Amino acid sequence: MLYYCAYTWNPGTTREQVGRHLIEEADAGRLRLEGVRGSYGLVGGGAGFLLVEADDPTEVNRALTPSMHLMRWGVRALIPFDLAKDVETFRQELGQGG
Repeated sequence: MLYYCAYTWNPGTTREQVGRHLIEEADAGRLRLEGVRGSYGLVGGGAGFLLVEADDPTEVNRALTPSMHLMRWGVRALIPFDLAKDVETFRQELGQGG
């Protein structure tokens, strides 16, 4: 399953703190990147999101927990949609043939 993991730095968190944390986790072999499918930052800094693939949601929790002293996480499971197929389904359901 794919998870959208949005983060916002906690008040007072600095770029240096985040950098040090990432380095420490990587050097200790605790930085879990195998499931990360994308990493994005929002313009302005201090926020962004990861797209993480995992079979078990506890894997996602385990990966994010070590950074919770620096940032707040909002995690949502994603469901894939086929927009063209959905439009056709709505046309049929609403009696609006195309």
